[in-house]
Amino acid sequence: MHDQLAGQGHALVHTTWGQWLAAALLDPGLRSLLGRDWPRYRQTAAPAGRLRFAVSRMVLKHTAAAALQVPADALDLAYRPGGRPHLRGLAEAEVSLAHTDELIVVGISRSGPIGVDAEPVTRRPSFELLHPYVCTPDEAAELAALGEDERALRLLHLWTLKEAYTKALGHGMRRRFSAVGFRRDGQGRTVLAGEPDGAARWILATHLLHGRYLVSSARPPREIETASRPAPYPLEETGLPPAATLGWQLPGSSGAQPT
Repeated sequence: MHDQLAGQGHALVHTTWGQWLAAALLDPGLRSLLGRDWPRYRQTAAPAGRLRFAVSRMVLKHTAAAALQVPADALDLAYRPGGRPHLRGLAEAEVSLAHTDELIVVGISRSGPIGVDAEPVTRRPSFELLHPYVCTPDEAAELAALGEDERALRLLHLWTLKEAYTKALGHGMRRRFSAVGFRRDGQGRTVLAGEPDGAARWILATHLLHGRYLVSSARPPREIETASRPAPYPLEETGLPPAATLGWQLPGSSGAQPT
């Protein structure tokens, strides 16, 4: 994980909240680990929601700790306007968090901002209701011409990409998704609409994880050579590493298990 971050400048990690449930319940240092998130944790009324909140922050901090080779409880997680998490005092590292159903995804980058988002492929959002809020006119016209199943998958694909993109910008849900467009270039790659050919491009990727989840990531362009390699569409099975590859030891357990 540390080597991947050093070599590629970013990494994505996934796990499930159930694999970390025992750690959240049994860790005597949970308050210290959560830090400024402790009041929010305590004020979350529903027990399941409280545990999911704790687990997501534990995974984020342990991911960053493994990548940066520092103790997890030494990291101070704070939030910028718009809700984007950041590691206070560590300007050289950016993080992003997404969770849906059982899945938790963390993105970490040492080469600028990063945004991640995830959705189950079984989700069937209503195109008729959502396209004015999610799609540009060109995207809506393209999706309207597709069959029902392909349209639903493509809408989810756009949703996760736009969520990841706006998270990387620090805007989150405050920015209208219909104001952000994506298109496929001449090689079938998904790129940000309006970017001229040959210009440095946003680095976009979408993975189909375990055949169950769409996981999208977005990073701003760093240089043309690296920005010209977004993942192709249709979606392909990803090589995202399971949490076990990070090599950390969970408090009170024998370590994370692969998803």
